Amino acid sequence: MESLDHALEALSQGRLIIITGDRLRGGDIDFCVAARHVTPEAVNFMATHGRGLICLALTPATALKLGIGLINPGRDQQSGRPHGRSIEAASGVTTGISAADRAHTIKVATDPDASASDLVSPGHVFPLITAEGGVHQRPAAAEAAIELCRMARAGDAAVICSIMRDDGEMARLEDLSDLIAKYGLPVADISQLIGPRSAP
Repeated sequence: MESLDHALEALSQGRLIIITGDRLRGGDIDFCVAARHVTPEAVNFMATHGRGLICLALTPATALKLGIGLINPGRDQQSGRPHGRSIEAASGVTTGISAADRAHTIKVATDPDASASDLVSPGHVFPLITAEGGVHQRPAAAEAAIELCRMARAGDAAVICSIMRDDGEMARLEDLSDLIAKYGLPVADISQLIGPRSAP
């Protein structure tokens, strides 16, 4: 569990980690940072090196408080991705798409005193409403990110971004050895959470 301990320490310090082992997306991997620690630099790093959609993983309780529901809660044409409506901070942003604006929106949405009136839609931050039962119910990156943040005492919301290779194909861990070494990125696998260590 040494790699998991390193990942938890990084999250507690506001650093990025990589999450592997998503069983619902064919092994895609993600960057993750605790939402409470997100910075424009972290968002820019994800956009530059991840290239995927930058999403805000939220608990169902937080999403309900913010008035964010699933885009498609029904069974028809359901992708299985728990996307809520896209959001933007109601104030303090310009175009909304810059790294600074997205970091600000995330900070606003995850403030303990935030409410639906603090957000507008559509926006440039894409919420994922996680399963109540966490990785045991849905063994995916969004649920893992929240559980890791909780274990790291870094809140219960996370920012994640899927990682693509330079050629546009989805990256695998072996594609990222140089990046991991260069930036000292810890790696946590979802399988490490499905067991005794996942207890709160």
